Amino acid sequence: MLDERKLEVHALEVGMYVCRLDRPWEGTPFLLQGLTVESDDDIRTLAGLCRHVFIDIQRGLAPSGAGLQRLDAAPARLAPPPVPRWRSYGSDEIAALQGSTVYPERVEFEQELQQAREAHAQVAVFAERVLDGVREGRAVAVEEVRSAVEPMVRSLVRNADAFLWLDALRAQGDYAYRHALSCSALAAAFGRHVGLPEPLLVDLASGALLLDIGKLRVDPALLASTAAYSEDERARMQAHVEQGLALIDAGGEVPEHVRDMIRTHHERIDGGGYPGGLEGDAIPLLGRVAAVVDAYDAMTSERPHRPAVAQHVALQTLYRARGDQFAAEIVEQFMQCMSVYPIGALVELSSGEVAIVTAQNAARRLQPRVMVLTGPDKQVLSQFHSLDLMVRAHSDDPVRIASALTRGAYGLDPVDLFL
Repeated sequence: MLDERKLEVHALEVGMYVCRLDRPWEGTPFLLQGLTVESDDDIRTLAGLCRHVFIDIQRGLAPSGAGLQRLDAAPARLAPPPVPRWRSYGSDEIAALQGSTVYPERVEFEQELQQAREAHAQVAVFAERVLDGVREGRAVAVEEVRSAVEPMVRSLVRNADAFLWLDALRAQGDYAYRHALSCSALAAAFGRHVGLPEPLLVDLASGALLLDIGKLRVDPALLASTAAYSEDERARMQAHVEQGLALIDAGGEVPEHVRDMIRTHHERIDGGGYPGGLEGDAIPLLGRVAAVVDAYDAMTSERPHRPAVAQHVALQTLYRARGDQFAAEIVEQFMQCMSVYPIGALVELSSGEVAIVTAQNAARRLQPRVMVLTGPDKQVLSQFHSLDLMVRAHSDDPVRIASALTRGAYGLDPVDLFL
């Protein structure tokens, strides 16, 4: 006999049986409808997908702690109103908070990979669900966006390289999904790099996830067009910013600094952007950050009208445009954040081998950790191996990066090799 209780996700314990979610099972990592909670990892996965679940105490553990509610029991009193999870920051306040938080690597790259993989899966599922919902005419539940990106931010705080590595190896798929998730991760990683407090990292990740949500209301044929836009087509494309803000406003309240981030991510320092033609410091700080993140990910992604470029080429393009299109100080900090050889970059070693960058060495940016993919003859190895170039530099047989490679060099596609 089913004895079902509603339970806040944070109150779940190992041994409980989850029989229902507060959302459909479809689109979650769980293959079956119903699961026994076997580990803290299961709880973390559920926390990234749901606010509450329903447990069957006949098939699993029945808790007595907070968060448990029998479905047929009337509440003794009205629950207090929820505490707002957003708070507002002014642009000057955000600028002053730079450097206020230090984020040392809390765990090693390999230790974080599993949690990063779970966080990546959660936010990817959520992004797909939100974007599909908008395509189907549903509003954006903006508070759920914040909840969905929090596991990703926590992973990036513990070790930024692990999450960025997984994102770099994600299959291209639908550009809207990939762009939303990658921008979200890059924005949070940038905020971590400049020392913003963790709540602001979540704000950055939330805003970046929604930057181009208005494009889902643009004619798909226009988005896929490879021809130069007419004046009318350009106006229709640029209207995606206002359409995105309308979608967000319909889904709940977000603080003004997050809304401004979305509103101004296509503004340019020289006044040549849209929708407001703002110049210089008239563009709020998070809008200047979003402009760089959005452009970088767009350049490094395959799109109908433009092939992807290598990460180092995108960084060079941003650097050349600093002070004109993009804020110089943001570009320079972003380049430091991504490093000379970003995560996922293909490189050729002085040994002739080809490798992919997996993690940075903060003390030696030119000597990251890499995964060696080929021998000196450029033939793919049967088994890849990791190499720490900072350690190897002090060995009897030092190896260094000889050059950065373009995407697809020597016919290598890291996504195909690792998936």
